[in-house]
Amino acid sequence: MECRTLNRRILSSFLALAAGALGSLSGAASGAAPAPRFDLAVTVDDLSVHGSLPQGTSWRAIGQSYLATLKAHGVPQAWGFVNAKRIAEQPASEVVLDDWRKAGYPLGNHTYSHLSLSQAPSLQAWIDDAKAGEPPVAARMAGADWRMLRFPFLDGGADQARHDGAAGWLKAQGYRVADVSLSFDDWAYTETYARCLAKGDQAAIAAMKAGYLQRVDAAIARTRALSQRVYGRMVPQVLLTHLGAWSAATLPDVMARLDAAGARYVTLEQAQRDAAYREPSPRAGTGMLMERRAQDLGIDIGGVPAVPPAGNLDAVCR
Repeated sequence: MECRTLNRRILSSFLALAAGALGSLSGAASGAAPAPRFDLAVTVDDLSVHGSLPQGTSWRAIGQSYLATLKAHGVPQAWGFVNAKRIAEQPASEVVLDDWRKAGYPLGNHTYSHLSLSQAPSLQAWIDDAKAGEPPVAARMAGADWRMLRFPFLDGGADQARHDGAAGWLKAQGYRVADVSLSFDDWAYTETYARCLAKGDQAAIAAMKAGYLQRVDAAIARTRALSQRVYGRMVPQVLLTHLGAWSAATLPDVMARLDAAGARYVTLEQAQRDAAYREPSPRAGTGMLMERRAQDLGIDIGGVPAVPPAGNLDAVCR
């Protein structure tokens, strides 16, 4: 009885978020003026495997769904950041990398095992893990510059010496770092989605999706306000997503919202050519770009619209 009551409470909270999402949609359909355009680069972490694989699908199908959605929305480039260990663990997923390249999208390094720089036993251990992640990327990017790295967990090193050591090694190897300015926390829903699919709980999935899309709308609004607060303008954005089942299932709706918000899709290189991405920082590569810049300069971002919490996802579909 207590478990059923808890599930009803959780579902009610998601339905409340759903109501907010529907309100946003009705507002968008009311003939409001088009949103100002802004440049957006799409990046995708954790190729070839992110999270659990629901029954009845495959990693290749998830990857192909992702690619089809990006192509349908005119995304010219989407860097896919690879954890090579996942290929060793699930060899059948390796074809995702081949499909990514056939689609004309580049592959970059996300370290071999998704190792956090701060949590690594040593700087050298992290460097060794990054090196171990190179072979499947380099082999598929022959003739192209593949030395683009995304820090796992957006962790550029809490310790200054370790941060600077990693930055120095990356620079010496010719690496560029892929920053992030926009995320919808899609990773947080992955395991809950797999559980709900296994239980066949479509009501929970629908409520979770509606709440998630409300958070997408809120994150876009926050991004606009935060960019104005920190830079006085809307700077190009870099979106972080993950190659998982939840992300692939919700990506069409996410992209539709980005389209409606005025996103103009560009390459990562084009986005990071903006001065906002070239400002020096003692914590370069760590966390989200605009929050980091605000902290570096002591800019008060109080009052910037917040994104509602995702709720207790761990308790859903138990």
